[in-house]
Amino acid sequence: MANWNERFKDKKYVYGTEPNVFLKDMYTALSGEVLTIAEGEGRNAVFLARQGLNVTAWDYAESGLEKVSKLAAKQGVRVSTELVDLAEAEWQQNQWDGIVNVFGHFPGEVRKKTLSGVKEAVRPGGYFIAEVYSHNQIPYQSGGPKELDFLYRPEDFLEEFSDWRIVHFFLGEVIRNEGELHNGLSHVIQFVGQKPQ
Repeated sequence: MANWNERFKDKKYVYGTEPNVFLKDMYTALSGEVLTIAEGEGRNAVFLARQGLNVTAWDYAESGLEKVSKLAAKQGVRVSTELVDLAEAEWQQNQWDGIVNVFGHFPGEVRKKTLSGVKEAVRPGGYFIAEVYSHNQIPYQSGGPKELDFLYRPEDFLEEFSDWRIVHFFLGEVIRNEGELHNGLSHVIQFVGQKPQ
Protein backbone atom coordinates (compact mmCIF):
# COMPACT_ATOMS: atom_id res chain seq x y z
CA MET A 1 0.00 0.00 0.00
CA ALA A 2 2.77 2.44 0.94
CA ASN A 3 4.26 2.33 -2.56
CA TRP A 4 0.96 3.43 -4.17
CA ASN A 5 0.61 6.23 -1.66
CA GLU A 6 4.14 7.34 -2.54
CA ARG A 7 3.61 6.90 -6.26
CA PHE A 8 0.51 9.09 -6.29
CA LYS A 9 2.09 11.85 -4.14
CA ASP A 10 3.80 13.25 -7.21
CA LYS A 11 1.90 16.24 -8.66
CA LYS A 12 2.08 14.57 -12.06
CA TYR A 13 -0.73 12.13 -12.95
CA VAL A 14 1.29 8.96 -13.52
CA TYR A 15 -1.44 7.35 -15.67
CA GLY A 16 -2.44 10.66 -17.26
CA THR A 17 -5.82 12.38 -16.98
CA GLU A 18 -7.51 10.90 -20.06
CA PRO A 19 -9.90 7.97 -19.58
CA ASN A 20 -9.04 4.43 -20.56
CA VAL A 21 -9.83 3.88 -24.27
CA PHE A 22 -11.91 0.76 -23.68
CA LEU A 23 -14.01 2.48 -21.01
CA LYS A 24 -14.54 5.40 -23.39
CA ASP A 25 -15.94 2.94 -25.95
CA MET A 26 -18.18 1.12 -23.47
CA TYR A 27 -19.38 3.65 -20.89
CA THR A 28 -22.75 4.23 -22.60
CA ALA A 29 -23.96 0.96 -21.01
CA LEU A 30 -23.70 2.70 -17.62
CA SER A 31 -26.35 4.78 -15.88
CA GLY A 32 -27.19 6.07 -12.42
CA GLU A 33 -24.88 5.23 -9.52
CA VAL A 34 -21.47 3.95 -10.62
CA LEU A 35 -18.54 2.68 -8.55
CA THR A 36 -14.96 2.67 -9.85
CA ILE A 37 -12.66 0.37 -7.88
CA ALA A 38 -8.88 0.73 -7.47
CA GLU A 39 -9.44 4.11 -9.11
CA GLY A 40 -5.97 5.56 -8.56
CA GLU A 41 -5.81 9.22 -9.55
CA GLY A 42 -9.30 9.60 -10.97
CA ARG A 43 -9.03 9.74 -14.75
CA ASN A 44 -11.86 7.23 -15.29
CA ALA A 45 -14.12 8.36 -12.44
CA VAL A 46 -13.92 11.99 -13.55
CA PHE A 47 -14.64 11.04 -17.17
CA LEU A 48 -17.77 9.15 -16.05
CA ALA A 49 -18.89 12.05 -13.85
CA ARG A 50 -18.55 14.34 -16.89
CA GLN A 51 -21.05 12.08 -18.67
CA GLY A 52 -23.61 12.86 -15.96
CA LEU A 53 -23.21 9.72 -13.84
CA ASN A 54 -23.12 9.73 -10.02
CA VAL A 55 -19.66 8.32 -9.41
CA THR A 56 -17.98 6.96 -6.28
CA ALA A 57 -14.28 6.10 -6.44
CA TRP A 58 -12.64 3.56 -4.16
CA ASP A 59 -8.90 3.32 -3.65
CA TYR A 60 -6.62 2.45 -0.76
CA ALA A 61 -4.08 5.21 -1.43
CA GLU A 62 -5.13 8.45 0.21
CA SER A 63 -2.82 10.44 -2.06
CA GLY A 64 -4.62 8.95 -5.08
CA LEU A 65 -8.04 9.96 -3.76
CA GLU A 66 -6.82 13.51 -3.13
CA LYS A 67 -5.88 13.68 -6.81
CA VAL A 68 -9.30 12.30 -7.80
CA SER A 69 -10.95 15.22 -5.98
CA LYS A 70 -8.53 17.77 -7.49
CA LEU A 71 -9.09 16.48 -11.02
CA ALA A 72 -12.87 16.46 -10.51
CA ALA A 73 -12.83 20.05 -9.23
CA LYS A 74 -10.64 21.16 -12.11
CA GLN A 75 -13.09 19.61 -14.60
CA GLY A 76 -16.15 21.00 -12.82
CA VAL A 77 -17.67 17.73 -11.61
CA ARG A 78 -18.09 15.91 -8.31
CA VAL A 79 -16.81 12.43 -7.51
CA SER A 80 -17.37 10.88 -4.07
CA THR A 81 -14.22 9.20 -2.77
CA GLU A 82 -13.88 6.41 -0.22
CA LEU A 83 -10.69 5.00 1.25
CA VAL A 84 -11.25 1.26 0.74
CA ASP A 85 -8.85 -1.65 0.91
CA LEU A 86 -10.45 -4.30 -1.30
CA ALA A 87 -9.01 -7.05 0.91
CA GLU A 88 -11.43 -5.83 3.60
CA ALA A 89 -14.22 -4.28 1.49
CA GLU A 90 -17.82 -4.69 2.63
CA TRP A 91 -19.96 -5.24 -0.46
CA GLN A 92 -23.66 -4.32 -0.15
CA GLN A 93 -26.11 -6.29 -2.26
CA ASN A 94 -27.63 -4.50 -5.29
CA GLN A 95 -26.01 -1.17 -4.41
CA TRP A 96 -24.66 0.05 -7.77
CA ASP A 97 -26.04 0.41 -11.29
CA GLY A 98 -22.54 -0.19 -12.61
CA ILE A 99 -19.03 -1.06 -11.43
CA VAL A 100 -15.82 -0.33 -13.33
CA ASN A 101 -12.39 -1.89 -12.87
CA VAL A 102 -9.62 -0.50 -15.08
CA PHE A 103 -6.25 -2.09 -14.35
CA GLY A 104 -7.08 -2.85 -10.72
CA HIS A 105 -4.77 -5.73 -9.79
CA PHE A 106 -4.73 -7.68 -6.54
CA PRO A 107 -3.38 -10.98 -5.19
CA GLY A 108 -5.42 -14.07 -6.15
CA GLU A 109 -7.53 -14.30 -2.98
CA VAL A 110 -8.40 -10.60 -3.03
CA ARG A 111 -9.20 -10.79 -6.75
CA LYS A 112 -11.62 -13.67 -6.13
CA LYS A 113 -13.27 -11.82 -3.21
CA THR A 114 -13.51 -8.63 -5.29
CA LEU A 115 -15.11 -10.24 -8.34
CA SER A 116 -17.57 -12.06 -6.09
CA GLY A 117 -18.31 -8.75 -4.32
CA VAL A 118 -18.88 -7.00 -7.64
CA LYS A 119 -21.35 -9.70 -8.63
CA GLU A 120 -23.34 -9.13 -5.42
CA ALA A 121 -23.17 -5.35 -5.51
CA VAL A 122 -24.38 -4.67 -9.07
CA ARG A 123 -28.14 -4.15 -9.26
CA PRO A 124 -30.19 -6.43 -11.55
CA GLY A 125 -29.87 -5.07 -15.08
CA GLY A 126 -26.64 -3.24 -14.19
CA TYR A 127 -23.20 -3.68 -15.71
CA PHE A 128 -19.64 -4.55 -14.80
CA ILE A 129 -16.95 -3.16 -17.14
CA ALA A 130 -13.31 -4.18 -16.82
CA GLU A 131 -10.04 -3.90 -18.68
CA VAL A 132 -7.13 -5.58 -16.90
CA TYR A 133 -3.80 -7.17 -17.74
CA SER A 134 -3.97 -10.87 -18.55
CA HIS A 135 -1.66 -13.61 -17.27
CA ASN A 136 0.22 -13.25 -20.59
CA GLN A 137 1.30 -9.64 -19.86
CA ILE A 138 4.65 -10.18 -18.06
CA PRO A 139 6.92 -10.42 -21.15
CA TYR A 140 5.33 -7.31 -22.70
CA GLN A 141 7.13 -4.75 -20.49
CA SER A 142 4.40 -2.15 -21.12
CA GLY A 143 3.03 -1.90 -17.57
CA GLY A 144 1.23 -3.84 -14.90
CA PRO A 145 2.29 -6.20 -12.12
CA LYS A 146 5.32 -8.42 -12.53
CA GLU A 147 3.81 -11.21 -10.42
CA LEU A 148 1.57 -13.80 -12.04
CA ASP A 149 -0.66 -13.95 -8.95
CA PHE A 150 -1.75 -10.34 -9.62
CA LEU A 151 -2.78 -10.96 -13.25
CA TYR A 152 -6.15 -12.16 -14.54
CA ARG A 153 -7.13 -15.30 -16.42
CA PRO A 154 -10.21 -15.59 -18.64
CA GLU A 155 -11.85 -18.00 -16.19
CA ASP A 156 -11.74 -15.33 -13.45
CA PHE A 157 -14.54 -13.61 -15.39
CA LEU A 158 -16.13 -16.44 -17.33
CA GLU A 159 -16.66 -18.64 -14.28
CA GLU A 160 -17.69 -15.95 -11.78
CA PHE A 161 -20.11 -14.31 -14.23
CA SER A 162 -21.27 -17.45 -16.07
CA ASP A 163 -24.91 -16.67 -15.28
CA TRP A 164 -24.69 -13.05 -16.50
CA ARG A 165 -25.25 -11.80 -20.04
CA ILE A 166 -21.75 -11.40 -21.44
CA VAL A 167 -21.92 -8.39 -23.74
CA HIS A 168 -18.22 -8.27 -24.62
CA PHE A 169 -15.25 -10.51 -23.85
CA PHE A 170 -11.78 -10.17 -25.33
CA LEU A 171 -8.39 -11.70 -24.54
CA GLY A 172 -5.51 -10.38 -26.60
CA GLU A 173 -3.22 -7.55 -27.61
CA VAL A 174 -4.00 -3.83 -27.53
CA ILE A 175 -1.89 -0.68 -27.63
CA ARG A 176 -2.22 1.47 -24.52
CA ASN A 177 -0.56 4.84 -23.90
CA GLU A 178 -1.70 6.01 -20.47
CA GLY A 179 0.67 8.38 -18.70
CA GLU A 180 4.16 7.15 -17.83
CA LEU A 181 3.32 3.66 -16.62
CA HIS A 182 1.13 2.05 -19.30
CA ASN A 183 2.83 2.31 -22.65
CA GLY A 184 2.85 0.16 -25.74
CA LEU A 185 1.66 -3.25 -26.80
CA SER A 186 -0.16 -4.96 -23.93
CA HIS A 187 -1.99 -8.22 -23.32
CA VAL A 188 -5.39 -7.60 -21.72
CA ILE A 189 -8.73 -9.05 -20.81
CA GLN A 190 -11.79 -6.90 -21.53
CA PHE A 191 -15.13 -7.77 -20.01
CA VAL A 192 -18.58 -6.23 -20.11
CA GLY A 193 -21.31 -8.17 -18.35
CA GLN A 194 -24.93 -7.40 -17.45
CA LYS A 195 -26.54 -8.84 -14.32
CA PRO A 196 -29.80 -10.63 -15.11
CA GLN A 197 -32.99 -8.72 -14.25
